[in-house]
Amino acid sequence: MGDKGTAREKALLLLVEALFYALALAGALAAGAAVMAAAGISPWSAYPVLWEGAAGSANSIKETLVKATPLLLTGLAYSFAYRCGLFNIGAEGQLYAGALAGTAAALLLPPLPGWLHLPLALLCGMAGGALWGGIAGALKAGRGASEIINTIMLNYVGLYVVSYMVTGPLRDAGGSLPQTAAIPLAAELPRLLGSRLHAGVFVALGAALIAYLLLHRSAWGYEIRSAGSNWRAAEVMGMPVRRNTVLVLMASGGFAGLAGWVEIAGVQHRLLQNFSPGFGYDGIAVALLGGAHPLGNILSALLFGGLRSGANAMQRATGASTSLVYVIQAVLIILLLCNRYWLAGVKRTIVARLVGQRSAEQSGHSGQSGQTGQSAAIDSKLGGEGA
Repeated sequence: MGDKGTAREKALLLLVEALFYALALAGALAAGAAVMAAAGISPWSAYPVLWEGAAGSANSIKETLVKATPLLLTGLAYSFAYRCGLFNIGAEGQLYAGALAGTAAALLLPPLPGWLHLPLALLCGMAGGALWGGIAGALKAGRGASEIINTIMLNYVGLYVVSYMVTGPLRDAGGSLPQTAAIPLAAELPRLLGSRLHAGVFVALGAALIAYLLLHRSAWGYEIRSAGSNWRAAEVMGMPVRRNTVLVLMASGGFAGLAGWVEIAGVQHRLLQNFSPGFGYDGIAVALLGGAHPLGNILSALLFGGLRSGANAMQRATGASTSLVYVIQAVLIILLLCNRYWLAGVKRTIVARLVGQRSAEQSGHSGQSGQTGQSAAIDSKLGGEGA
């Protein structure tokens, strides 16, 4: 009976959590509608176009997947560190470091077949991001320096290093723009279905699955999550918390570096100055909406990818600025933070009352059944005495 009650309570908690997430999304859309109305644009005409641009056709869905791919990977970068109690705000810098390392490998490696050239460049992209994350991890483990401050500062370092490289040592000799030469075809991610959609979407989904297995199906994942819950207790239990701090931030940076290289190999095909529109920062929003869970990040990345894809269609059809999507995104983040840190007690109270009401109803039914049985027994007894 206790197991059934616990399972019912968990199911109700998930249902209430989903309801609060839906209310947060509705509130964000309402805020976007208010901004549209203030700008003289009808939300009733703009939002259908937004939906059409995000998922209204096969081409729209493909474009949503293209935009969701780097967001999923940077969301994994934040989520993986968060599970260890770390806040990796440096996915943007790690993304640039991964893009630089992968592009350099693609351009400088000798001619190789595609089955070898592409994986090597991909591994170099991951290594670049892992190195960038490992710097913050080493400072945290060795000197106790805040990983929040270090990762934020490393964002700027990564961005300016890439700017220097594409205007100097790696600049395309045949052009005047701040960019590298095009990477070899052997290092490009294959295009799918005759569109901009590329195989990087499968790389991102595979990374999400790997992150899930590492966190929830491995001994190392147990150590990570234990340190995230209480790192002092994890140390007392003999877990290598300091070493895991470095490794987790390296793994987190590896996901972000992979995002940078996938964007270059799948979309840009060359490293450009300021090629990222903020994928690293948007990954934080993806992680928050996905509950910092690798599989939850898939759904939230699709949502944000759809918003970005639909915003372009909305601007073409109604003249509404694509910045409205950032308004929706910002309000959604605020509401999600309120949901996570301020409304947790409210949700527990709702679930407790629902469980209590259900238990009371079951007790009432049991009481009625007991009274019915007792009455039948008395009647039987009276009947026997009369005979």
